[in-house]
Amino acid sequence: MSEPRIVTAAVLIIGNEILSGRTRDVNLAYLAAGLTELGIRLREARVVADVEADIVRAVNECRARYDYVFTTGGIGPTHDDITAECVAKAFGLKLIRHPEAVARLERHYEPGMLNEARLRMANTPEGAILVDNPVSTAPGFQIGNVFVLAGVPSIMQAMFDGLKPRLAGGAPVLSRTVSAFVGEGTIAPGLGELQQRYPDLDIGSYPFFRGGKYGASFVLRGTETARIDGAATELRTLIVSLGADPIEGEPAGR
Repeated sequence: MSEPRIVTAAVLIIGNEILSGRTRDVNLAYLAAGLTELGIRLREARVVADVEADIVRAVNECRARYDYVFTTGGIGPTHDDITAECVAKAFGLKLIRHPEAVARLERHYEPGMLNEARLRMANTPEGAILVDNPVSTAPGFQIGNVFVLAGVPSIMQAMFDGLKPRLAGGAPVLSRTVSAFVGEGTIAPGLGELQQRYPDLDIGSYPFFRGGKYGASFVLRGTETARIDGAATELRTLIVSLGADPIEGEPAGR
């Protein structure tokens, strides 16, 4: 029986406004959840400044390492929106004014309102495939395994939802959560041994403080139900051996 294929992705969040703290990013969580549903593992996320060399380097590093790369931000009409030209340079392609993108903008704007700044939103690398924007028309684009999306959350979400049929996922990622009021320092040795016995699973520990007590939630992620079940059974036994009671899922209360 062949091993399930693991499909991976990276997200590049582009924009000085994120790094300065002026704008709070909400796109990453949406993309992470959506990719997980498709059976695509988000392996890396970077926040990249509006600096050409940095964007080009990040795009090239990630597209070589992962099956998919998603960028957010930097495709608007202002001078600091440089993502399209940077992606073109990363691929060694000419930046063109995409005819269909221009046509969409012409249909969207009133006569005389489509100025040169707005036409910049039609720029793509030569050979790019457009990503529809049902919110405000100006499209994103795909070139190779890189998908260039808007930074405005409502637009980014609509773009991503529309392009999902283009994505080939791997085996769905399943998860199980077992919690306990036990300190991470106490359970750490046994938890490490459990991870060694189940190298095909991702076993994460997430501490909490509730009802005046410390504890942790342990999340088991993988692609095979039987393996997750086996690890969860051993985890419950470990928790009991440490004098605590296993709790299925997240514990109630704060």
